[in-house]
Amino acid sequence: MVTRENLDSVLKHRVGLKGPMATPIGKGHRSLNLTLRKELQLYANVRPCFSLPGYKTRYDDVNLITIRENTEGEYSGLEHEVIPGVVESLKVITRNASTRVAEYAFKYARDNGRKKVSAIHKANIMKMADGLFIKCCREVHEKHPDIEYEELIVDNACMQLVKNPAQFDVLVMPNLYGDIISDLCAGLIGGLGLTPSGNIGANGLALMEAVHGTAPDIAGQDKANPTALLLSGVMMLRHLTLNEHADRIQSAVLGTIADGKYLTGDLGGRAKTSEFTKAIIDSME
Repeated sequence: MVTRENLDSVLKHRVGLKGPMATPIGKGHRSLNLTLRKELQLYANVRPCFSLPGYKTRYDDVNLITIRENTEGEYSGLEHEVIPGVVESLKVITRNASTRVAEYAFKYARDNGRKKVSAIHKANIMKMADGLFIKCCREVHEKHPDIEYEELIVDNACMQLVKNPAQFDVLVMPNLYGDIISDLCAGLIGGLGLTPSGNIGANGLALMEAVHGTAPDIAGQDKANPTALLLSGVMMLRHLTLNEHADRIQSAVLGTIADGKYLTGDLGGRAKTSEFTKAIIDSME
């Protein structure tokens, strides 16, 4: 549940950390996550995706960032039934939102020592909507000629990601593609339970979150993997320039996973949430 008090607190302090919230499928209330993004104008979703030392997947060298436009596209919420049995859903792409997220992607690349930005699109089909997005990305790139830039059609980008994720650095894309590709990237390193996420708004406002589901089937059973929320907390600390604290927590989380003694069920272990968490705390003492 999102209360006015919650929103006012984030607006006051300019930062927040939240867990996952359920969204009904095909019926019921509007997505609470979408409500938050709209209300707080959180225009960029940022997900670091990197291979975890000691946790083996099919890939050993993933180290990329997905940056997703967070406020429009197919998620604008503009749907209606034209006639019975025919539904129309409108995709909205604007110059302002596209330029804003492109500028954030190039700034992120520069501030974090990244070398390349890849713009993901479907402008071969949606020539006006995605065409505008790509045009804005090109215009922003002209201001950052020292950063390599490329464009990929979204279906090819998915194929390239599973063939060789190491070829990517920073990826920027409209809302729907970002929703899909960021989850694909999480799968490269072991799943959403390991993937932090941050939503960035104007004037430095930021709301970090774990993006996996609410998992009601294991609620209250001490089985959940807290890694995604912990690493999202690390993102929050870095946003607040509390880098020393962020480094300590991240090292403890990654070290506990690499050690392999206290892994939750989704990571192939048998540890409880409390045991996994205690191992992290003990390694920080």
